[in-house]
Amino acid sequence: MNCPFCRQADSRVVDSRPIDEGGSIRRRRECATCGKRFTTQEMAILSVIKRSGATEPFSREKVIAGVRKACQGRPVNDDDLALLAQRVEESLRATGQAEIEAQEVGLAILAPLRELDEVAYLRYASVYRNFNSLDDFEGEIALLRALPFAKGEKNNELTDEDRELSSST
Repeated sequence: MNCPFCRQADSRVVDSRPIDEGGSIRRRRECATCGKRFTTQEMAILSVIKRSGATEPFSREKVIAGVRKACQGRPVNDDDLALLAQRVEESLRATGQAEIEAQEVGLAILAPLRELDEVAYLRYASVYRNFNSLDDFEGEIALLRALPFAKGEKNNELTDEDRELSSST
């Protein structure tokens, strides 16, 4: 690490602390040449491999922008979207991989989005699971009814109406 004051490369770490809930490390350094102290921040970079093969850093903002389109007209606020993006990033980091395919990011969004809003989930899933027909939508709706996931459910139990609707498809 080069000293920002004298540009020498020799510095020592005086103090280290985790920040951003452990996502980064703040280090206080002292230059061995001029003796001045400065602070650095280190963060593990999660890279996304795009379809073109290009690599870019993971961006919560891009997750939010993509999900916001699926949530248009739905009762979802910006705080909900920010929390969803955080959950997606945490789940991707938990895989232990430094590079993730863009398709995997899209698929990682599905579970938290389903918890947030099932209509937005269907909209988003239709793109990332490449729905080609009404049968694809009907199949996904039948799964949603068979495996409830929404807020306020009681022990994921099916109601008589859910059983009737899923058996009729």
